[in-house]
Amino acid sequence: MKVGVLALQGDVREHIRSLGDCGVIATPVRRPSEIEEVDALVIPGGESTTIAKLARSFGVFDLIARRISEGMPTYGSCAGMILIANTILDAMEGQETFGGINAVVRRNAFGRQVDSFEADLHFDGITEAPLRAIFIRAPWVESVGNEVEVLASVDGHPVAIRQGNLLATSFHPELTGDNRVHRYFVDTVCKEAMKIGSR
Repeated sequence: MKVGVLALQGDVREHIRSLGDCGVIATPVRRPSEIEEVDALVIPGGESTTIAKLARSFGVFDLIARRISEGMPTYGSCAGMILIANTILDAMEGQETFGGINAVVRRNAFGRQVDSFEADLHFDGITEAPLRAIFIRAPWVESVGNEVEVLASVDGHPVAIRQGNLLATSFHPELTGDNRVHRYFVDTVCKEAMKIGSR
């Protein structure tokens, strides 16, 4: 399995390292031909409006949206969560998303850079010790559709959600050295999608 990390902005190298530790081929992608070649995609943190604009500039925005709608397993962290949600609150004027998850996500919900924090989370599907999660200008989930599973919450706000082949977190697991969220994406989300696709 080949996993692409959208290399327009954000923690690209950290995601590639975490995915590599999970035993998959991980590569940076930013051109249409590169995105067409991968089996799954990770959209890293950064600035969601900038990533969307750069995706337009590189001619990959519609391609990514199409591949997500066609079932490509995709994981979005922080800004990536915003970019694969169907609806954004507190969005910049004209801000676009690739869409996919039937969720309403509030941009910068936990506050500004100075409000960044860490927390220990229980993450459904990860049964070992709690996850240490890093939140940096993080969004949270305001509401989800019936088909969306909430995997982790902070103070009553969902911060990790899954809808079929799509996974999103408000936090940055690539910064902790704990690869369990990436392993969940690879071993659970992606492999389940591959089983369905092979039927």
